[in-house]
Amino acid sequence: MKIGFIGLGNVGGKLAGSLLRNGYDLVVRDLNEELVAGFVARGAAAANSAKDLAKIVDIVITCLPSPSACSTVMEAQDGVIAGLSSGKVWLEMSTTDQAEVKRIGALVSAAGALPVDCPVSGGCHRADTGNIAIFAGGERAAFDIALPLLTTMGRKVIHTGELGSASVLKVITNYLATAHLAALSEAWLVAKKMGMDTNVAYEAIKASSGNSFVHETESQVILNGSRNISFTMDLVLKDIGLFHDLATNNHVPVEISPLLIDIFKDGQKRYGPREWSSNIIRRLEDACDEQVLGVGFPALLSDNEPEEQGLEVVVNGRSDY
Repeated sequence: MKIGFIGLGNVGGKLAGSLLRNGYDLVVRDLNEELVAGFVARGAAAANSAKDLAKIVDIVITCLPSPSACSTVMEAQDGVIAGLSSGKVWLEMSTTDQAEVKRIGALVSAAGALPVDCPVSGGCHRADTGNIAIFAGGERAAFDIALPLLTTMGRKVIHTGELGSASVLKVITNYLATAHLAALSEAWLVAKKMGMDTNVAYEAIKASSGNSFVHETESQVILNGSRNISFTMDLVLKDIGLFHDLATNNHVPVEISPLLIDIFKDGQKRYGPREWSSNIIRRLEDACDEQVLGVGFPALLSDNEPEEQGLEVVVNGRSDY
């Protein structure tokens, strides 16, 4: 089986790396020629266009920074859809809009191919080791074809239902992670002002009911001072904007969501759209003339768990959604 991968950025490059490391026949494409050259040097092939890539592979994977970028790659004259044919599968691994993935999915189906939206969750450090979680929405037949790839790139794979359902869940989980990050920023400044030892506070929060995945990961790079979580403020705004659109379109009177958007818009204005999202804490550090740091925390996160073959998480005893 030949796999095509388009989008070799912070997340996509690591997912594609897992496929290459595990022996898949891989064809890659990215606008950054240096990223492509790195994969070619490790044994992948390169395609001259998304259309050419789609023609020669069995499964096309896209992992791109925004819904608009995906639409361009899929629908351009030399895009993916132009190279699709019966029996091929498209896996959309970006964090994208449910309505947009359904719209493009209909075009993919019209070309005879099978669409699946399968975003990932768990951080770049877990994507790098093949231990990330993957949600997948689409027909069961398409999911079954893709499952060997998904369990190579991820440890826990959940078939979420129809096309678009995975994108909804991904947007929800990213919104929750952002809320946790904003709350942690406030908690850290209060702890600092109260003279707490930040290393002690980190372990106390980790052992408490206030713990979260975000604390266990992002607090480490906050306390190191690097704030490098491999995710930027503009991407946070894109994700929480998608969540807010879902809430608004479904008439849910959310109250926290608008505050998060205002917080990150202000952070982006102050520090730039490509600033690391964990550095949102700097807004409060600047206001309090304090800096939250600890001792012995890493500048970059790494996954210390060994790479394992993934598996499908069966929900309610069923795997036939």
